[in-house]
Amino acid sequence: MIKSNTVVNYTSKRETDESVCRSLQRRLHVTENLIGRLGLEKELVGHGGCVNCLEWDSKGSKLASASDDFQVILWDPFLYKKLHTVQTGHHGNIFSVKFKPESNGNIIITGAGDYEVRVHNLVCKETIRACICHAGRVKRLATAPDLPDVFWSAAEDGIIRQFDLRKPHICGRNEKNVLVDLRTHTGEYIEAKCLSVNPLRTELIAVGANDPYIRIYDRRMIKPVKGPSINSSTISATEDNLPPGCVQYFVPGHVLCRKKFSERDLREYSATYVTFGPNGTELLVNLGSEQIYLFDIRTNERSLLLKHTNDNKEVCLPLNGYCNGFHADRNSPKQKQQMPHHINALKLAGNSLYEKAQYSRSIRIYNEAIGKCPSSSVFYANRAAAYMKRDWCGDMYAAFRDCLTALAHDSCNVKAFFRLARCLFELGWYQEAQECLDNFRVRFPTYAKSVACAALEKDISCKVKHSGYPSKCEHDAAEFEYMTEISGKEAEWRESARDYCLRFYGHCNTTTDIKEANFFGSDGQFVVAGSDDGSIFIWDRKTTNNIRILKGDSSIVNCLQPHPTNCLLATSGIEHVVRLWSPLPQDGSLNVLEITERDEVALTNQRRMKADPFDVVLMNMGLPRPNVDDSDGTTGTCRPS
Repeated sequence: MIKSNTVVNYTSKRETDESVCRSLQRRLHVTENLIGRLGLEKELVGHGGCVNCLEWDSKGSKLASASDDFQVILWDPFLYKKLHTVQTGHHGNIFSVKFKPESNGNIIITGAGDYEVRVHNLVCKETIRACICHAGRVKRLATAPDLPDVFWSAAEDGIIRQFDLRKPHICGRNEKNVLVDLRTHTGEYIEAKCLSVNPLRTELIAVGANDPYIRIYDRRMIKPVKGPSINSSTISATEDNLPPGCVQYFVPGHVLCRKKFSERDLREYSATYVTFGPNGTELLVNLGSEQIYLFDIRTNERSLLLKHTNDNKEVCLPLNGYCNGFHADRNSPKQKQQMPHHINALKLAGNSLYEKAQYSRSIRIYNEAIGKCPSSSVFYANRAAAYMKRDWCGDMYAAFRDCLTALAHDSCNVKAFFRLARCLFELGWYQEAQECLDNFRVRFPTYAKSVACAALEKDISCKVKHSGYPSKCEHDAAEFEYMTEISGKEAEWRESARDYCLRFYGHCNTTTDIKEANFFGSDGQFVVAGSDDGSIFIWDRKTTNNIRILKGDSSIVNCLQPHPTNCLLATSGIEHVVRLWSPLPQDGSLNVLEITERDEVALTNQRRMKADPFDVVLMNMGLPRPNVDDSDGTTGTCRPS
């Protein structure tokens, strides 16, 4: 008997029920089978420079591409032909192109490196508006489906401007179109790099800059104000128009691990792309010199390293009773349940890879196991051990989170408890590591005199004695050292920043600041991103495992824009072409552009992100790098875009 929600039943009903037809199309938009067959369909040739941005119209019948050649080309993606070649009038590389909503694809908006925003009518073949309000390169534009005449721009002058095509606009008159001036609270060195409008709640606008903080503003609470004079760098020229409660900050929790840092330290990171998910509750961020992070905008969860209450100043230690949102009752430890055979087989496979020092492969297995058995303390503890050994960017903090989750499910997990203390030490929280170790000895006296305990005790004592680092528990925004003065509001916003939910790794993002990451599928089942090694990475959103890597450019893949309704992906990069990717026929032929050594590629890219620029040049030339540890646990400092 066929269940009512099966694909077969959907297919049989689609001829008579339009809603079922739409549901079927949504369900089969992008599937794992289609992802597994994804290959190059066509190269669209026509540009004379790097293709920096791509955009589908709302129906998916047109594709716009913009380039360093100052042109925009509109393509018919199914006939592979040019519909229009637009001479934009820009004199700088075009970084963003958008279709005006409800214009039937006949009006486009462009932003470029010449500091200009231009609006083009393709029917009249003329530029109907040219705005020179910005004093820096315009990096991103955004539109809202329910506001067809309004759009926003983000530029490296640190300003987010709001334009309304229904109103006349004359640049230079200091019109009230500044929605946010980041410099008002962060200083003159801030640059806006990207922005996105929530598709379901268009009052929410996400902004990424040349620091690790992602800001989401509620524009209903913000009154646009006059900006500084054109080409002016006077910060005080823009009034503070941000009322309390109008903005939320998001940042990966481990970025705040260091007690003292400068604005220059923060500018090691740069958000190269932000986008909301199809359900409007998730935000995907491609963080330069780091990984890709997914945030739940509904959560109030701060960095677990900074989370504490007025009644308890300890930092999320397992004896506090609460671990990563779960209650851990130390007096009533949970009974261990017998794992099903197929789940236990995953554990054994992951453990075997771990013992062979194949940490990335073991993490992939543990990811899959956690997806099937999310309440298993063992899998979180084992994955934490693999993260600690691998030690890529953000791995130690991910291990810290896993230890807390493992203890939440089983407060008597000895290994998770001890690894928690080791994570705190490796993250530089020495006093907290000592407290955790002391608690461990009280809780598990049998292990108090173990070699591992003695070694950690020695490491902590050495650091406390010689490093001079203060306790992280005494964290206070005023203690942070900055190159430039930030406002009290900014310090408060950063202090309350929300932490990430998931992260996706394997790509490399250090060379360009326009590198995208996008959801793929009607429900955002997959995540896609480009890389400095010229590859296209595809991850399964549920497990965060990388499932496909395709060669997409001879140098760098920057742009990836999924078709709104079909399993069709448009990509571009340093080469002067646009590539279309779709499922290939199942005829047994090999996909010559597929890269099968996924973990090896990820390791190489991680080394690129940690390497000095000179080392990267040597790597690109195929020459050995001096004094570099090529083990899977390579350590170093991430480098900026």
